Amino acid sequence: MKSILATLLGASALFVSAPAFADGPEMPSQARMCGTCHNYEPGGRPKMGPELTGVFGRTAGTMEGFNYSPAMANSGIVWDAETLDAYLANPRTNIPGNRMSFAGIRDEAQRAAVIEWLEYVTTPAAE
Repeated sequence: MKSILATLLGASALFVSAPAFADGPEMPSQARMCGTCHNYEPGGRPKMGPELTGVFGRTAGTMEGFNYSPAMANSGIVWDAETLDAYLANPRTNIPGNRMSFAGIRDEAQRAAVIEWLEYVTTPAAE
């Protein structure tokens, strides 16, 4: 069954194309939904949500140029695989009062795939 958002926006609006990466993990379908509200291309502009480039190791609510909720800005969370896993499982209860309307990814394997892909595409390559 399609979600209400998918019905309202059209299913194609939820699946944003991935940046082109020759190697590395394939973009999980759950990560495609993130692209509706977040940009994960280096130097990309924030959309409804902040840009995700460099999210690993960044303190939540600190990306310059994005207006975060006080809950996110004051959370003190540093994003890594563990904190992203907890947040993506249920954003509303993990950081109460944050503005992200996404209900979360309940399936542990799907979250792990999204986190692996997100870490790969948003961590600068070693020079």
